[in-house]
Amino acid sequence: MPESIFASLKPIFKGDLDSSPATLALYSYDASLFEIKPKLVVFPRSVADLKTLVAWVNQHRVEDPTLSLTARSAGTDMSGGAINASIIIDFTRYLNQIKNVSSTLATVEPGCFYRNFEKATLAKGGLMPTYPASRELCAVGGMVSNNSGGEKSLKYGKTEDHIASLKVIFSDANEYVVKPLTPDELAQKIAQTDFEGGVYRSLKKLIDDHYSEIKSAKPQVSKNSSGYYLWNVYDQTTDTFDLCRLIVGSQGTLALVTEITFKLVPVEPYSNLLTVFLPELSHISEMINEILPFGPDSIESYDDYSLKLAVKFFPDFFTQIGFWHSLRLAWQFLPEAFLVLLSRKLPKLILMVEFTGHEPKEIKEKIEALKAHLLKFNYPIKLARSSQEAEKYWRIRRESFNLLRKHTKGMRTAPFIEDIIVKPEFLPVFLPQVQKLIDDYKLVYTIAGHPGDGNFHIIPLMDLASPLSADVIVELSQKVYDLVLQYHGSISAEHNDGIIRTPYLLQMFGAPMVELFTQTKTIFDPNNIFNPGKKVGGTFADLRQAINTRPAK
Repeated sequence: MPESIFASLKPIFKGDLDSSPATLALYSYDASLFEIKPKLVVFPRSVADLKTLVAWVNQHRVEDPTLSLTARSAGTDMSGGAINASIIIDFTRYLNQIKNVSSTLATVEPGCFYRNFEKATLAKGGLMPTYPASRELCAVGGMVSNNSGGEKSLKYGKTEDHIASLKVIFSDANEYVVKPLTPDELAQKIAQTDFEGGVYRSLKKLIDDHYSEIKSAKPQVSKNSSGYYLWNVYDQTTDTFDLCRLIVGSQGTLALVTEITFKLVPVEPYSNLLTVFLPELSHISEMINEILPFGPDSIESYDDYSLKLAVKFFPDFFTQIGFWHSLRLAWQFLPEAFLVLLSRKLPKLILMVEFTGHEPKEIKEKIEALKAHLLKFNYPIKLARSSQEAEKYWRIRRESFNLLRKHTKGMRTAPFIEDIIVKPEFLPVFLPQVQKLIDDYKLVYTIAGHPGDGNFHIIPLMDLASPLSADVIVELSQKVYDLVLQYHGSISAEHNDGIIRTPYLLQMFGAPMVELFTQTKTIFDPNNIFNPGKKVGGTFADLRQAINTRPAK
């Protein structure tokens, strides 16, 4: 990008512009396996700055057709959704304000870190419950962009279920409020002669013309982050038309989100955890079906390799939670440490079942009843005696990816089949088949996830500097996704498409639906300025070219 183009932006942009080599290198990565160096990183101070950016890019695409804008919050995206080769917009420096919080609603800017947002909502007795495992690192804009789910999705669904309204900037460089519309309100929008009216008019026609096809394309699982959620926009049962249900999960490809109003859920102050150690996977579906009627908040899991990592690299926790807290956690870890040292037969999967409520007695009765109910499986079962004891299991579950990423010399974590989902009833057959496919490639990997939803995160270790790695990623992904679709699942439950899965949307949805996704993108973004190559337009060549092939340290 010629410097002269930068020069024309500087006088009209009030925020910070940075094209220094160190900054460009830093923003070349997110949590994915990719590296793409941008040409400029911008830090807008206001909505006016964002409007300026959109108008400026539209104006200067005649000089440079590659100009585009990729919104970025905390950069924890695992699909490559937060990187691109043109302009990166970092929302976390300035657009991070919590504007208003009550017990039921909270309005916030997208650059606010979830950890700060949660403190503010908890102070009012409310919770935004769809936080991901990266809750200490992520920002709320990324949660909206990827339609995050996380450990409480079994009870509370996904981010799309907790949006009251959004403020967005469309590609005409104007800001709009997006919220559920009644038929009369929708008619008023469609009657408008401006860009916003055209969006509503064109999208309504697209959905009406292809209604049955769109509804049939909806993945038959409890969570999905793949494709554009056209099936969610119009709800015939409530007769509402809600663009929030489309913009959430669109990875910044349709608009720039400038403000989010979340619907909060009441905080349940008490919790406890039941942990089940599964020596094999043959009864996992039966066990989940036995657990679900008891109404748990979450059913989480991680594998034996994650447990070994946690014990081996326990000192990592000291830097995160402090010395004395870590000592207490270490004491709680002693049984697992002895298990790792003395036993060669660790449990294949650790299942965590959490209950929350307003009364300790209520939780205790549920857990004791469930524990008695599960004794017939003859698996080791442990009831947490304190919040500290429960925390050790949560720490392993939430930190397994980071531990793997930090302690693998010569290898890199390669999240490319890390977010598959099928109905839980298929897990006893499905999981061994997936493992067989991966084992055929001689890969080391961890498994964690949300078995209550049938959603698992499988992350291999690879030498991405090897010229064969790209072939393995493309081939193994196709084989795993064929298997996922055989069981009517989705290739992404929470982490979205990004660079890593966009080329596989044709495999998942078929050509007619991918064409509707392309038309949807064109309706909102005719000049393709918002995060191009994600959701539509991304190719296998793009995927291969973006892989970070630098030798791992």
